[in-house]
Amino acid sequence: MKKYVIERELPGVGAMSEADLCGAARTSNAALVDLGPGIQWQHSYVAGDKTFCVYLAEHEDAIREHAEKSGFPATRITEIGRMIDPTTAKSA
Repeated sequence: MKKYVIERELPGVGAMSEADLCGAARTSNAALVDLGPGIQWQHSYVAGDKTFCVYLAEHEDAIREHAEKSGFPATRITEIGRMIDPTTAKSA
């Protein structure tokens, strides 16, 4: 599967309570069950009025389907080509 970062514009998300975030996660999980094994949510970062979600999916259309089913917009979808981290400095 390919890795994607999904930017979602969700006004007020940064001020949501833990209970509200729990409900949002449940909504997302229910949509994922409906979509089947071709898409997986890894985690999300909440920042102000946006979330940045990391997903594995067979294709970008699965991300769009999830956005439609869950009601959470996929404002921008970016496929991740490669990753680097501090250990990358030691590899060359």
